[in-house]
Amino acid sequence: MLSTLMAEGPPYFEQVSTNIFLNDIFYMICAAAIVVGIVGTTLVDAAIVRKKNQVDTWIQKIVGMMIAVAAFFIIGFGIWMWQYYEIFGFASPLKEAIKDWWFAGSKLTNASTFFNPKDANPSIAGSNFEVDVFQVFLVFFATFVAFGAALLHSAGLERIKARAFYVMSFFLGGIVMPVVLYLTWGSVSPLTNNGTHDYVGLFALYITVGVWAVILAWRLGPRLGTFEAHPRTSGPAPTDLSKAAMGAVILMSAIPFIALGCGFIIPDFGYFGISVTSSSFGLALINVFASYAGGAIMGGILAYRKKNVFWAILGPLSGYISGTALFDITKPWIMFLVALGGPIVAYFTYNLLLKFKIDEPKVAPLVLGPGIYAALIAGIVEWGTPTGGYFGFTEGKYAFQHAEVNLGWQAAGLGVTIAIALVTGLIVIIGCEKTIGIRVSEEDEINGLDVAYWNIPQD
Repeated sequence: MLSTLMAEGPPYFEQVSTNIFLNDIFYMICAAAIVVGIVGTTLVDAAIVRKKNQVDTWIQKIVGMMIAVAAFFIIGFGIWMWQYYEIFGFASPLKEAIKDWWFAGSKLTNASTFFNPKDANPSIAGSNFEVDVFQVFLVFFATFVAFGAALLHSAGLERIKARAFYVMSFFLGGIVMPVVLYLTWGSVSPLTNNGTHDYVGLFALYITVGVWAVILAWRLGPRLGTFEAHPRTSGPAPTDLSKAAMGAVILMSAIPFIALGCGFIIPDFGYFGISVTSSSFGLALINVFASYAGGAIMGGILAYRKKNVFWAILGPLSGYISGTALFDITKPWIMFLVALGGPIVAYFTYNLLLKFKIDEPKVAPLVLGPGIYAALIAGIVEWGTPTGGYFGFTEGKYAFQHAEVNLGWQAAGLGVTIAIALVTGLIVIIGCEKTIGIRVSEEDEINGLDVAYWNIPQD
């Protein structure tokens, strides 16, 4: 029976080896972990909004995330694959990458066994390498941009119009994040091939969304009663901080799998970070927990000194953000010391936003300030670490690990990311503001979005 199937079915069974299936399963688990992380993030949000907005908080996130995923499916993955089609030698690498990997592209609409990894044309052979793994990795990527949309929504809690958020999710997931991912997350783009290093999507996810979050909160304005007394509402107040702590722990349980998914598994050769940095599962995992420890200790100190439980909850997470460009390459004791700075930077970011009366107490303090710190500190403590290039290249501009991590290229990646996020954020968010509006009416905000959108009665 098996011999008959092999004779009659698709011929390229190199695409479905045991090693490839193991890779597939690994990235499936990592994709599921991001979904778990999103659940944790949403639990935190549901805990810090008032009861009259809890259901809508979940609904807006779910719909917005799926819009971001759909937008990413259109051409997002093709934009990221552009860098690899350049090294495969295609004359028009962006065009060919999008043609193969857009929503109706050949590699999204056919089983992997239809693609010959030993094609006589070396460019085609290269682009056909491990198609099954890349198909699964696309789903991991899709959950990645969904997480970005979920974080962005957190900056507009209790006052953002649903349709405005959905438009923002489309552009964030379909264009902005894929472009920044192409430039900063991989190993052979113009930045990463020269030494810009990332591991867990620091630039494309955390810094990009952090910039958008500040712009969004600025244009929305503060929630009623936040900075000035309002005659009809006492202002925002958390519903259940114990639920927020639960959400943070759920997110922490997902992060190790998310982090390990940001790399290459090469059987009988090793595990490498996404920038083709030499690493291992064990090293990356230990570093993640070292960042939790450092962040939790400093966050706990801040919480007790300021009598604000919020810093104890976010401490481990800000420690994690501080290591998102380091987990694959640094030593655990260095990671622990670096993570001690995460909550401190988050605290100063939080107070800076308060000074300008920007009502954004969660996303920017957690991911933007510590994200900038993470990008730069990686270039200092791991200066000289080999990175860039691609497997199998021994010479030329794409030679394996020919570049090195340094402060200059980390700053370049940071500058490019902030510039792209700032320009696109201003265009999309202000564009929505001037056309469809971005903030609900005062009456809807006072009554609650569960009533305004869903007619859910309140006690």
